[in-house]
This record gives sequence, structure tokens and C-alpha cells, in this order.
Amino acid sequence: MHHLQITNTNTPINNTEVFVIEMKHSCGTKATITNYGAIIMKYEVVNTNNELQDIVLGFGTVVEYNQTAYRAAYPYFGAIIGRCANRIKDGAFTLNNITYQLAQNLTTNNLHGGNSGFDSKVWTIIDHGTLPYPFVVLQYISPHLEEGFPGQLTTTVTYTLLNNELQYTIKATTTATTIVNMAQHTYFNLNENTATNILEHWVTIPATQYLEQDTTQCPTGKCLSITNTEYDFAKAKKIVPNSLTKDDLINWNGYDVSFVLPYTNNELNLAATCTNTTNTITLQVYTTQPIVHLYTGKWIPNVIGKYNVPYSEYSGICFETQQHPNGINVPTFPTTILNPNEQYWQKNSYKVICK
Repeated sequence: MHHLQITNTNTPINNTEVFVIEMKHSCGTKATITNYGAIIMKYEVVNTNNELQDIVLGFGTVVEYNQTAYRAAYPYFGAIIGRCANRIKDGAFTLNNITYQLAQNLTTNNLHGGNSGFDSKVWTIIDHGTLPYPFVVLQYISPHLEEGFPGQLTTTVTYTLLNNELQYTIKATTTATTIVNMAQHTYFNLNENTATNILEHWVTIPATQYLEQDTTQCPTGKCLSITNTEYDFAKAKKIVPNSLTKDDLINWNGYDVSFVLPYTNNELNLAATCTNTTNTITLQVYTTQPIVHLYTGKWIPNVIGKYNVPYSEYSGICFETQQHPNGINVPTFPTTILNPNEQYWQKNSYKVICK
């Protein structure tokens, strides 16, 4: 039988109750979500040894997501990112002849929604159940001009646990014309020993182009070919290039780049495939979005995570599905504008295959 349990942490944040929601599929797969930041705390799958294996980075308690060492170099473990994921150039955009200035919280740019994005909000549990599969629906209502964004934005995220597959759907409506580009920021480590890094994970991304970035890592508007570049993941290859020596790794920053997916429909399409070092677990990421942003965790801070595992650079890998970053400032990019008579919608899946 499927199972779902909601536990009050008894540690309110901003005077709002924080809960942990544990979902279990009848096949044994488990997912643990909190309404703080809509964070995926755990994603446990039954591996080839018939043991539960947690494949995501995070902490065992919600309060640890607010610890000083973690927040000082904040990696956004497992959270929903909003209102806009990734970077907005100079933290500014113009909409209907009005210029909005946002926080410049990473160099000169706005990153992941600003100083206090959706990752730092306590969401409301508005629905949950076990039929036909375990699911929970969380809602956050962002006031007009919160973090500088116009319109009151009502967002829901639905997490559904299938057989070795965790799906999530994000919907949003606004009271005034605004911009929206949300993402999920879970870090995966598919190795049985999560104290090891992900540099020898194998990755495939079905893209022929990636987005050029300026010196602040903000997209310029140009789409570049992956051919004969380090960004060619058309065929599976290891994260760490074979040409890099141990000395090279010191100055190497890994990957932090957006790939343009080759789909024009609005269906669940394969965005990335990732296999662990021992070729025993494969993650398939599916999305309705046009972009998958690959981040290999160079700037993960030195903190102690779940199971007393030390985290540091390259401890996890992110596949952030989203619309084109900085799209509001690049006329040639697909629009990230949301009007009051429209609904923002995206669907995604983290599917795991154990060999």
C-alpha cells in the first residue's frame, strides 16, 4: 500500500508552522518534502542490493537549511526557485514601459529570485493523498512587488511519487503582468557512498546548442553550437574531462551552463541522463521546459549533510529545467512574461533506473 505521513517539526519559521511530508510508494520508493522552500529533503530508491538509497543532497532536519555555514555560500539544496530562476542581467527589466529594479544578489545580477526567493518561504499544504499515487500540493502567494516583481503571484507545486519516479508540476497565476521562470534545484549524487563526488558520473544531454554567457555568467542572447566544445554531451561522457590533471582541477569550475533542448512541443521530453560511477543507477530527467541548466556544484560549501556525510565542491549535480534565463532582457528568447489571463505551467520528472 502507498503511504503518506505529515509531521509538524514544531520549529516555526516566520511564525508559520513547518511540516515534513513523507511519501512512500508501494514499491518501496520514498520521497520526503518540506513545506519550507518546497524542498525535496530525501529521494530514496530501492537499489540493486534491495536497499533504500538516498540519491539527493540535503539535511536531516529543516532547521539545518538555515544554518550560517550553509547560507553563507547558499547552494539552494532541493528547493523550488522563484519567481525567476538563474540570472537576470543587472537585476533589472522593463515591462509595459515600467522599469523594475531587483536585488543584485550575485555580482551585478539578480539570482534565483533575489535575497528571499521562494526557496526561503513557508508554503501552505493545500492538498495531499495516496490515490492513485502519493502526492502533496503546496501553495505560496507572493505579494505584489515582493523582491521587486510586479503582481501578486499564486504558485502551486505538486509532488507525486510513482514507481521509482518523482514528478513535480508547477502552476502560477498573477494579478498583474509579470515575469515567471521557476525551477527545481535538487542536487543528485547517485553513488552508494555519497561522500564521494560526482566527477565520474556519466551525463548525456540531447542538445546541440548552449547559451553563451558574459563574464558574470548571464546569458547574452546567443545560442552556440556544442560541436568541438567541452559542452558536447550528445553522447555520454564523464563530468570531469579526461584531459584534466589533478592540478588542473584546482582551477576548474566545472559546469554552470544552460543547454537548449531540441523540442518544440509541450510534452515530457528527455532533458538529461545521468549514471553513477559504478553504472548501477541511472537518473533520467524529463521536462516540458526548453532549457536544462547543468550545474556540477563547484561552489557547494563545506557542510555536514544527511547521515553525517561531509559536502563540498562537486558533491552533487543539478539539472535545472526552466525557460531561457534572462529572457525578459533578450527579445529573441521565448517570453517569460505572464499576464493575468494566463496560467504558467511546467511538468517534470526524476525517473530512476537501478541496474
